[in-house]
Amino acid sequence: MSLAEVAFLLLAAIALVTAAAALLVRELVHTILWIGIFFVDLAAIYFLLEAPFLGVLQLGVYAGAVTVLLLFGIMVTRKRIFSREAATGIGPAPLALAALTVVFLATALGEFPSGSTSIRAYPPTALSTDLFGAHGPWLLLLGVIMLASVSGAIWLVREGRE
Repeated sequence: MSLAEVAFLLLAAIALVTAAAALLVRELVHTILWIGIFFVDLAAIYFLLEAPFLGVLQLGVYAGAVTVLLLFGIMVTRKRIFSREAATGIGPAPLALAALTVVFLATALGEFPSGSTSIRAYPPTALSTDLFGAHGPWLLLLGVIMLASVSGAIWLVREGRE
């Protein structure tokens, strides 16, 4: 087993654990943070699979913008985001439905021959250059500023602040 395969298996295990944690934690803010970690892990898988454009897109759009949007949405709509009254969770019915969906998908995918789709390669560097050009470092700086603003907003709304 090569080092890349071991890394992929490790990243896949982390993705499964973080996805399950996002479903099972009781506080909504913690759910969003687990989702953010899942998005970063997924970007690492894209980089491992030699798809750097998808990795950067995953980091910028999902791990950055979507996570920030969800956190700001929760902070604006709920006064007490770290309290037990803001608790969420998942019950046995959604877990059973998820298990049934997995079984259904596994059965459906077993019906199709493995060679029925074709995948074409594309040069990700050319595509990313066309989309971002010289603006890549500025987009990274924007992401850092967004992360700092979310950290500050969480600090400002935490309970017990005098």
